[in-house]
Amino acid sequence: MADRDVLEKILRQHGYSSFRWIDPERIVVAGWVRMKCRYGCDDYGRNASCPPNVPPVSECREFFSEYSTAVMLHFAKQVEAPEDRYAWSRSVNRKLLELEREVFLLGYQKAFAIFMDCCQLCSDCVGTRAECRNPESVRPSPEGLAVDVFATARQLGLPIEVLSDYAQPMNRYGFLLVE
Repeated sequence: MADRDVLEKILRQHGYSSFRWIDPERIVVAGWVRMKCRYGCDDYGRNASCPPNVPPVSECREFFSEYSTAVMLHFAKQVEAPEDRYAWSRSVNRKLLELEREVFLLGYQKAFAIFMDCCQLCSDCVGTRAECRNPESVRPSPEGLAVDVFATARQLGLPIEVLSDYAQPMNRYGFLLVE
């Protein structure tokens, strides 16, 4: 079992103040999320960490069941234009990797970060896992793992709404799974 006091100290040292602990069994995984990726996202098939370059929904459910502890991290941001979110996502995702590494080095060998957006580590993704330039660092987004972020955030009392334009503040979420 993870030592939450130690992990919370690390989270705060990394600048994370908006987060909630969650039993990974309560992370809502749903097939409709994958369909939204497939039939509604420009990154489908063009990002090495997005569908179809991720496991099937059933394997995603199984993956979460192998953990006893998770942290759902909240990130809020307002951007001027849709493309402005990419640099922000890249920065947040790199910091999540640093967090994962520090927790791993504490002895939590199963520590695994889930990015709050598509990978974005490279400004021009090659599109497949086989050609990925950062295979040790690439991580999927919650949606890529079929996580219903809306249902999961709402059950924890975290803010989330459907946005009608990019002038509205975004509430995005990433995860750190720990065992």
